[in-house]
Amino acid sequence: MKKLLTLLLAFGLLGSTVPVFAAEEPQAASLPAWAYDEVADIYAMGLAGDEIYTDHDKPVTQEQLDKMTQVAADKLALLGVEQRSSSGSFVLDTTRGGVLNALYMEALPYAFPGVDAGALEFLSGLGVVHGDGASLALDRPCTLLEASCFASRMILALYDQQNAGSLGLLWKAEGNGNTLYLLGSIHTDRGNLYPFHKQLRDIITGVELAAFELDFNSQEGIDEFTSMQVYSDGTTLKDHISPELYQEVVEALTPLGTPEEQIASYKPWALANTFTALSMLDETSSDNAMALDLYVNAKASNLGTEVEGIETYAFQGKIFDDLSDEYQENYLTMTLAMYLGMDAAGGLSEEEKAAYEAALKEQDEAIDLWMQQWKTRDVQGFANAYPKDVIQSNTTDELNAKLFEGRDPNMIAWADRYLKQSGSHTGLMTVGAGHMIGKTGVVQGLRDLGYTVEAVPVP
Repeated sequence: MKKLLTLLLAFGLLGSTVPVFAAEEPQAASLPAWAYDEVADIYAMGLAGDEIYTDHDKPVTQEQLDKMTQVAADKLALLGVEQRSSSGSFVLDTTRGGVLNALYMEALPYAFPGVDAGALEFLSGLGVVHGDGASLALDRPCTLLEASCFASRMILALYDQQNAGSLGLLWKAEGNGNTLYLLGSIHTDRGNLYPFHKQLRDIITGVELAAFELDFNSQEGIDEFTSMQVYSDGTTLKDHISPELYQEVVEALTPLGTPEEQIASYKPWALANTFTALSMLDETSSDNAMALDLYVNAKASNLGTEVEGIETYAFQGKIFDDLSDEYQENYLTMTLAMYLGMDAAGGLSEEEKAAYEAALKEQDEAIDLWMQQWKTRDVQGFANAYPKDVIQSNTTDELNAKLFEGRDPNMIAWADRYLKQSGSHTGLMTVGAGHMIGKTGVVQGLRDLGYTVEAVPVP
């Protein structure tokens, strides 16, 4: 049962590998330049899905608006602002004015400064709505993009007003006139992760270079990684795992809309990574479940910031592809159990069920704790809760050895090269939080090289 938690610890070192069953990229019409900086937040908070890329210039539907106002209501409720009695009569439709009124209704029950001034004055004061210089065009049908931006701007402005939002496990390294921010990632979307705090958003949008474990914008790398996940030797999943496990995998994935023929084409490690990622999600995850490093990448890329991968897809793929057949089958068995929860305990004795339930509870509590530490920038708490040094010194696990070996030094070397360059530059390095901490981690490694590295103060 302890193996479940070990796999989660390994996940803290893993890049946001491409989901096995990701949908094809939608064919998007060009977004207007003014929206580039806003789309990542819209998507991450679940205000709109892939349709924001394909239908952004179409009128917003009532169903889409209802979804946005519900997201806004849920986000504002988390701020803990004093509630108050509120009443008012507003036109709620899908014109620009109607959308603004609908969003204002979600803020009205709280004692936000200036909220009694009325919808237009309140939202204009927050910077939610901008006119064309002559009018606010309130009677014009509101597009999906406009409505999404209104909702996102309101949420972000009110979070900023309350000094709220996720802070991230964030350090600042300095040397030779250069600055490199170090953001430790937990590659998931859980615990009401979004929105990020303004301090963190400003850092992301203010750097010259954003580096990640992988270059998420490299289609060539993604294609290479995808090809590594599937069999090319004429065999299928059936030939590599037990019939019982094969059937359990098919029964778990077909309800997600994946046909058995497609499932059978993938290797056990690829499916195991998928189950691990799925098991990290819960009811607090956004509808779009955007892992935090993918959000950072989208935020930076949309602004034209240079993006770089520290490792290659081939390198990360080889970590898994070189696992023994026996280990891959066991890895798949354990991650499937993580995903299924107590539904996988049918054949166990009462004593075994109790132990299994305790292990699942420990798993959930560990993830929740890490996410809370991430959101509050409790770097010391995370270092204490994530026993990296113990794992490194004691593990004989085949996967953990591969995930640790050689990767921290390579990341330290990359950061050292960045800080050594001539001139005055500011960059951001986002890698698994497990790589940042511990005796061999990036933070300690840069300190050992003589750089000043400190946790960024909480605002």
